[in-house]
Amino acid sequence: MKTSNKSIVQHIVKQCKSQGIRHIVFSPGSRNAPFAMAFDNDPFFKTHIIHDERVAGFYALGIAQVLNEAVAVCCTSGSAVVNYFPAITEAFYRKIPLLVISADRPKNLINKGHGQTIMQDEIFGKHVKTFESFEDLNILQNTSIENCNSKMESLYQEPKGPVHFNIHLEEPLYETSIVDNGFIPKKNNIPGNHSESIREVIKIINGKKTIVLCGQNSGTSELNNELVQFNKNTNVLVLNENTSGLCDTGYVNCIDRTLNAVPNEQNEAFIPEILITIGDAIVSKKIKAFFIQNPPEHHVSINHSNIGIDLFHCLGTHLKTNPIDFFSQINNSDPVRNTVNFEAKWKAIDLKAKDRIPQFFSTENSATDIQAFYLLNEYLNNDTVLHLANSSVVRYMQLFDPIKSVAYFANRGTSGIDGSMSTAVGSAIALPHKQHVFISGDVSFIYDSNAMWVRPFPKNLKIIIINNYGGSIFRIIDGAKTSEQLENYFEAHHQADVREIAKGFGFSTVEIEKLKDYENAVSHFLNSDKHQILIFKTDRIENPLALNRLFKHLNND
Repeated sequence: MKTSNKSIVQHIVKQCKSQGIRHIVFSPGSRNAPFAMAFDNDPFFKTHIIHDERVAGFYALGIAQVLNEAVAVCCTSGSAVVNYFPAITEAFYRKIPLLVISADRPKNLINKGHGQTIMQDEIFGKHVKTFESFEDLNILQNTSIENCNSKMESLYQEPKGPVHFNIHLEEPLYETSIVDNGFIPKKNNIPGNHSESIREVIKIINGKKTIVLCGQNSGTSELNNELVQFNKNTNVLVLNENTSGLCDTGYVNCIDRTLNAVPNEQNEAFIPEILITIGDAIVSKKIKAFFIQNPPEHHVSINHSNIGIDLFHCLGTHLKTNPIDFFSQINNSDPVRNTVNFEAKWKAIDLKAKDRIPQFFSTENSATDIQAFYLLNEYLNNDTVLHLANSSVVRYMQLFDPIKSVAYFANRGTSGIDGSMSTAVGSAIALPHKQHVFISGDVSFIYDSNAMWVRPFPKNLKIIIINNYGGSIFRIIDGAKTSEQLENYFEAHHQADVREIAKGFGFSTVEIEKLKDYENAVSHFLNSDKHQILIFKTDRIENPLALNRLFKHLNND
C-alpha cells in the first residue's frame, strides 16, 4: 500500500488502525499532507474533509458521541490547531475520546519568524488527558513508539477523553513509500477502578430517603432496567433529564417543572437523606440551587471522572465504577427497607404539573419560544436523534417529558453556544439511517453557520431555528433581565437575517411568524423533504412573560 515515507506518520496511522479508530476528520493544509496521503490510501479509514477547524473539531465530536468510539482530527500548523480548542474542552468534560493530530514545523524553526508557527506543544494544557510531541526521524526511536502506543491507549481508559499528538515534520512532505497492510484492529475493553466498596455504600443508604439524580450520558438500557427496579422502593425517587439517555414513566423527568410547584414552606419534606448522582452535566439550575441550599446527609457520586464531582459541596463518597454494577448489587442484595413513601411526595406534584400543561397551551395565544417547543414535543417522530443547542433551547426542552424512542444530545460539557450545529452534522453523517433534528437559537446558528459549508451535507438532518433576534436566555436570568446593559451586552440583540445566511449556503427555508401557522408548519416540516430548515420568528419581549405565565399556571391550586 502506498503511504507517506515518514516513519512517525506510518506508525501513528498503524496505531490508529490497531486501536480501531476508523473516522479521520481532516482540515486542508500543507504541513499535514503526509497524514492525508497515508490515511486516504488505506481503505480501512473513512476520511472527512472539513475546511473550518472549529467546525471540524465539533463534527468529529458528533461522530464519536453517536458511535461511542474514538475519532481522530488532523490539521496543519499554526492557528489551525487553536481552533480545535472549544471542541477539545467539550470532549474533555464529556469524556469523549478524540485524538488530535496536529502537524507542526520542525522544532528548530519555532519562534524564528517562519510562517504558520506557534508554540503548539502542550497547547491544550490540562484539557487533554495526555500529550506527546514527536519529531520526524528516519528511524523511529523505541521511546517514541512506546509513548505513541501507551498514550493512544489512554483514549479508552476511564475517564475517557481527548489526547493530543503534535508532530514536527521536515520537508519534503509529499514523498511516498510502499508498506505492508497486514495489521489487524483490536478492541479496547479497559475496566474501571473501584475507589470504595460498593457494599459499604449500600449499608449507608439502606432504608433512607434517597434521590438518584441522572446527568448527561448516564447510561444504557441495561442501566435503565436496573434503575427502574431500584425505583420500585418507596424510599427512592429518580430525578432525570432528557440528556441522560434514560427514560421511564416512574421517574420525575422534568425537574424544573416539578420543583417550581414545591411550596417553600414544605422544602424539608422533599429533601433526601441520600443523594446519588450518575452521569455528567446537570442542566437544571433549580436542582443545583435546591441541593446547595438543602444539602443531603450523604452525597454519593458514581462516575469515572477525576473532576467536577462535588457539584453540591457536600460529597461524601465517590465511586469510580459503572453505575450498572452499583444498582445491580443493590437490587440483588438484601431487600431495601421501605420506611417512608418519599417518592409519592414528588410524584404527586410532578403528575399534577404534567396534567396542567395541555390546559395552558389551549388558552395561551402568544407567538413565543415556549409555544414552539410545546409543538415540537407533540410532533417529534419516533426514533429521532435530537440535538439541542445551548442556553434557552436545552432548558426549554427540559420542561416537557422525554420521548422514550428519541435520543437527546447536547454539548453540555462546557455548555458553550459554539459548535452545536457542527456536532449535529457529524452525528447525522455517522448515522445516515436515522432521522436527526437540530434545534438552535438564532445566535448559536449564526455563530456556527460554517457547519453548513460541509459537503455533502447530510439529507437526514433537519434544522429548526428559534429566531428571537438575540440571546433569549438573558431575558429569563435574574439580574441580567433587569440590567441596563441587557440588550447590547448580554442579549446581543441583532438584525442579521437568518434566512439569508442559510440561503447563502444553498439551503431553502420556511419561515413562520404567526401562531396560527405554528402547528401546521411543525407537522409538515418534520414529515416532508421539501425544506431542510424551519425558522420560528418569536417575540423576544413576550418570550420571558409567556414562560412566567406557564410556571404560574403550573403552580396554581
